[in-house]
Amino acid sequence: MTIKLSSNPSSNEIRQAFLDFFASKGHQIVASSSLVPHGDPTLLFTNAGMNQFKDVFLGFDKRPYTRATSSQKCVRAGGKHNDLENVGYTARHHTFFEMLGNFSFGDYFKEEAIAYAWELLTEVFKLPKEKLTVTVYADDDEAYNIWHDAIGVPAERIIRIGDNKGARYASDNFWMMGDTGPCGPCTEIFYDHGDHHFGGPPGSPDEDGDRFIEIWNNVFMQFNRDEAGVMHPLPKPSVDTGMGLERISAVLQHVHANYEIDIFQGLITAAARETKISDLSSPSLKVLADHIRACSFLIADGVIPG
Repeated sequence: MTIKLSSNPSSNEIRQAFLDFFASKGHQIVASSSLVPHGDPTLLFTNAGMNQFKDVFLGFDKRPYTRATSSQKCVRAGGKHNDLENVGYTARHHTFFEMLGNFSFGDYFKEEAIAYAWELLTEVFKLPKEKLTVTVYADDDEAYNIWHDAIGVPAERIIRIGDNKGARYASDNFWMMGDTGPCGPCTEIFYDHGDHHFGGPPGSPDEDGDRFIEIWNNVFMQFNRDEAGVMHPLPKPSVDTGMGLERISAVLQHVHANYEIDIFQGLITAAARETKISDLSSPSLKVLADHIRACSFLIADGVIPG
């Protein structure tokens, strides 16, 4: 299957290309679940593409497929994964966003997941390889060796990230959905927007700048963390990946900030018209555009303002 993008693809084209790519690799395209999680008291809103597959990862639910791909509606406005204070003030944070994902339920693991991500980014999306930097969990020699030996990423663009958040497994490269549940080490792919933007590579003092933007998180689900914090190996190691549609759209539409992509420009223009704000770069307009999206999709899924 040949997947081609135009020189300045719309977000709709990019979403479809992602789903088509993984369908061509034997993945079942699964519709986005509701923003209101059903049967999961640990979540207020759906916050990641893997939420609807949580019981599959835990071995409680069986599906007629072992590979899936989706574009999941997500809201992060509180709790563990919370970007609320950054919305409008960085190039990349939102309360509502779409998470493009591919999932393996005991089928393929690290080698194939990394290879798929690299193929899509460099061969289908045509991103320059020298613009991509990757991170791995400090102890994950397997992922490091795949990137270096199988994919051919130079050692200077593979960064090991340890427990940088004050506790064992508390790391930017160890993913946990919440305080309990499926979790595991992850490898992330960052796009370098260029030295004319402030910021340093991941792991550096200036990593929170907007030069190096994480576009893909490849989580290797190996454990289930219980209430006591004990890590229990999952019955079948699995893969959970996520790539923000808004972030990859900014790269492929040749702009720096997510708020400059097609799906935000109309909202920002309309918000400026209604508020009489002439500066279209105003953080307030970005906040309005972001919150309009979040409220619209939440209302559509049955969350009615009180």
